Amino acid sequence: MEKISNPTQDKIKKAANALKDGHLVAFPTETVYGLGADATNEKAVSRIYSVKGRPTDHPLIVHISSINQLEKWAIEIPEYAIKLAEEFWPGPMTLILKKSELAKNFITGGQNNVGIRVPAHPIALDLLSEFEKLGGLGIAAPSANRFGAVSPTSSTDVEEELGEYLQGSDQIMDGGQSKIGIESTIISCISEFPLILRRGAVTEEHISNKIDLYINSNNDLHNVKAPGSHSSHYSPKARVILNGPVKPGEGLIAMANFETPKDVIRLASPKTSEEFARELYSSLRLGDRHELRTIVVIIQETDGLLTAIYERLMKAAGILKI
Repeated sequence: MEKISNPTQDKIKKAANALKDGHLVAFPTETVYGLGADATNEKAVSRIYSVKGRPTDHPLIVHISSINQLEKWAIEIPEYAIKLAEEFWPGPMTLILKKSELAKNFITGGQNNVGIRVPAHPIALDLLSEFEKLGGLGIAAPSANRFGAVSPTSSTDVEEELGEYLQGSDQIMDGGQSKIGIESTIISCISEFPLILRRGAVTEEHISNKIDLYINSNNDLHNVKAPGSHSSHYSPKARVILNGPVKPGEGLIAMANFETPKDVIRLASPKTSEEFARELYSSLRLGDRHELRTIVVIIQETDGLLTAIYERLMKAAGILKI
């Protein structure tokens, strides 16, 4: 495994060649770090599942460089999906669409739909562009962590989490700390109206402010399995307690205006919801580095981005099972 610091264009080209040759490349996005493989190479994609310990029926997201590549992977694309893509790509939004023949079952988990995203991180976009110059059509990339664990927001997280599972020809690209810090919003676009399957930085409010669009709330009409839908996810080694009393010796994550009780280990004190999202996963990992048995997270509001954070914490605490 090779770790690439300060990736130059030549190093990005080298990483694109590694992908084309069937190797894995972990790379930064604005949400979290992804573990990438050639999305058309079944053997390479199978290594993603092996390295992550991920169930093979759990679908992967295909990353493309622009909306111009969308029709290679999806068919019968609704007009509202095009509007969403035009407004929020590149960015932290994944669209679930009816798959084309290019999207094989080893990408979609056997479903008739495929998840597509255009990331906003410049290194990710350069990597996708260089990969396409080599004939690549898309990079399959779930978060670069073991399945169900806390997603990585730095190259160090990736190295600590997956280093022992990666091969010498694989690469980790360092792009600094992820700016958003939680995974993309996932929107199902396979019915008359869209449905948010996983909340993220693109919120219902953001969508309604940009597009006159009704968002459906009946998941029975979609019946789609999406990344992050497993009953246990985003979980550190420590037990996570949501909005409970915090005891001496336990870790605490809460907004800056929440006072730290005596003998409690403060892991994060974000001042805004954006800071909360950006610091959440690194704070959970910090708790594990301190070998804490319990981390208490206080989140008293659940509007906008905080809703996405709250849902992830419910899964980390084993409360939310969908």
